[in-house]
Amino acid sequence: MDMLVNYILPFLVLLTVVVFVHEMGHYWVARRNGVKVEVFSVGFGKELLGFTDKNGTRWKIGAIPFGGFVKMFGDEDESSKPDTNREFSAAEKAVSFHHKRLGQRSAIVAAGPMANLVFAILVMALLFMTAGQLSTPPVVGGVTAGSAADAAGIKERDRIAAINGSPIERFEQIQQIVRLGDGSTLLLALERDGQSVEISVTPTMTELTDRFGNVSKTPLLGISASMEHSEVVQLSPGAAVAESFNQTWLITTSTLSAVGQMIVGKRDTSDLGGPLRIAKISGEAAQGGIANFIMFIAVLSINLALINLFPVPMLDGGHLLFYAIEGVIRRPLSDRAQEYGFRIGLILVLALFVFATWNDLIHLKVFDFLNG
Repeated sequence: MDMLVNYILPFLVLLTVVVFVHEMGHYWVARRNGVKVEVFSVGFGKELLGFTDKNGTRWKIGAIPFGGFVKMFGDEDESSKPDTNREFSAAEKAVSFHHKRLGQRSAIVAAGPMANLVFAILVMALLFMTAGQLSTPPVVGGVTAGSAADAAGIKERDRIAAINGSPIERFEQIQQIVRLGDGSTLLLALERDGQSVEISVTPTMTELTDRFGNVSKTPLLGISASMEHSEVVQLSPGAAVAESFNQTWLITTSTLSAVGQMIVGKRDTSDLGGPLRIAKISGEAAQGGIANFIMFIAVLSINLALINLFPVPMLDGGHLLFYAIEGVIRRPLSDRAQEYGFRIGLILVLALFVFATWNDLIHLKVFDFLNG
């Protein structure tokens, strides 16, 4: 029962929200462009709940919660492949997705990831206005002996004004930049006794264990904040939206940077998590409070948008890639080329799913448990 309440339910809520938002983006823009939507599904497989609206759209929840789809008129199946087994009348072409102009199809496909990004920005802005944002002056309160900061000459009471040219206003920004980075050397602009000082420092990769027992390698400078002036500040609507955009940009660039580092071998691929780890983290976030859980939903919504924009057939980015090629060569790719593309995309997506799940099993020490 504890597992159900603490982990499974938060995980299902999390997935339902981000998938619904994503598919609603597709649905809304499709309807605005006159496309008939046949199915709106959160989850795959056997239908658990559902109803048909006055427009003929079947809204349903599937038994397998890992994703969802919007099946539009003219699609052969859930992957949005065009139905080439029939002839369409003029009236049917008017409401068929694949008979819309290139710009309309591109907008409909891009609307899913864009909906996730807009949702994340709005959710974070709302949190900054209500729950507030922790604000600690970027002043060094302590330096760990033997740390990277100690070796670089950073001293207590130094004020960190910028990192790699980016202005720093809160100590929390320092933590984000360092911990979401790859451990590369950072150029710090300091204010010390009324003078400006520049110091280069390379964070040390350190194993950390959180309160839930999770062990991870994280870049650290080895400094702590001066907490005497720390406070939770409720931001104005304008400031909240601006900060939400900043956080979205930081998460986006950090995620893409991490993926690039994995591809070139600079970051361990064990950091790549799948559904089991997401379930674990969602449960931990829920235990940290409603604001913490809602923030995690926003972060995952951003990640879902980024994953779907990768140029892999089967994903939204793959469809957009096909449309870009169509725009260049002035005609759609052949059915054969698209079929091979979808097959390759399916193999890549399944391989990534299996690999991430394998990482989850290792990370959660399932094999150690079974051996025991």
